[in-house]
Amino acid sequence: MTAKERILAILNREPVDRLPVDLWHTPEVVGALERCLGVTTDFEVWRSLRLDKIVWVFLDYLSADNQRAGAQSGAGAESGGQRTLWGVPLRTIQAGEARYSEFGEAPLAGYNTPQSLNDYPWWPRADRFDYEDALALARRASPLYAVIGPWVSLFEIYCQLRGLERAMMDVIEFPDLVEAILDRVESIQTEMMERFLSLAAGHVDLVFISDDIAGQNSLLMSPRAWQCHLQPRLRRWCDLIHRHGLKVFYHTDGAARPLLRAIIDCGVDVLNPIQHACPGMDRIELKREFGSRVVFHGGVDNQSVLPRGTPDSVRREVRECLDSLGAGREGYICCSCHNVQAGTPLDNIFAMVETVLNS
Repeated sequence: MTAKERILAILNREPVDRLPVDLWHTPEVVGALERCLGVTTDFEVWRSLRLDKIVWVFLDYLSADNQRAGAQSGAGAESGGQRTLWGVPLRTIQAGEARYSEFGEAPLAGYNTPQSLNDYPWWPRADRFDYEDALALARRASPLYAVIGPWVSLFEIYCQLRGLERAMMDVIEFPDLVEAILDRVESIQTEMMERFLSLAAGHVDLVFISDDIAGQNSLLMSPRAWQCHLQPRLRRWCDLIHRHGLKVFYHTDGAARPLLRAIIDCGVDVLNPIQHACPGMDRIELKREFGSRVVFHGGVDNQSVLPRGTPDSVRREVRECLDSLGAGREGYICCSCHNVQAGTPLDNIFAMVETVLNS
């Protein structure tokens, strides 16, 4: 089977020759892999490692004169440039080998009524996304690999706009403001998705909804608040994506167990990242309860095992994921729980991939 055939078979609950293996990585890691493998591009890295890569296709955001504005629609602070497309300032941080962006001052912090949102100057416009470049990447990747895109989010963007602490309080104190901001966040991205998915028909397989609703130990909001503010919007997006014949890939880190049934009920097809170190995220229990309804993606711990373990400990971790989340050789795409971080030993990455290839 080819990499694309293997991913599509897992998504469609069809037999596979082996379970697929994907890899999420930071730029530093892919640079290290290129140097080690003697190649010069992401595609060559994926091919050399024999990955079943799901290729990310995210849309750049253009200025009024159709120049790249520095703001992109990448995953949050990974957008690059000086601001996200939502107007959130970014600052560059150097930490050891890693270079990354953090969010600056929340630009909607002083907008405290639904009416005041009309004065915010940074609301994106759906016609300023760079559909053509994203479409070119999707066309290039789709003969070889499954393709996922675009990246959309609801509460993550809300937290970036208002600031995390203020966003937590808003859910309790200012529900009308939460609704008004989320209305705009949803409608702008809905229009963007409709445009892109129509253009990219036949070259995209999944859409990436990233909406962290849990931390390391518990939910970030009550189930009641999630049901009020986010559940109907997630269901609408799942319905939209399914109308285009695509699968819904949903990402939430952390201890999300109390909301997983409701999330899956909205129409989610793939659940990521299965951070099993968190309370309630036991792999065997999740497979038993939800394995017939959702495909799991991720599972391999990148907080301790991948960055700090040995190749042997990585192999044990991967085999445990294959035996639990991948029981029956179905419903699982093995991958790191999140982006493999700078400084992670390459031998550990090779051990993860080779364990799946040899399973």
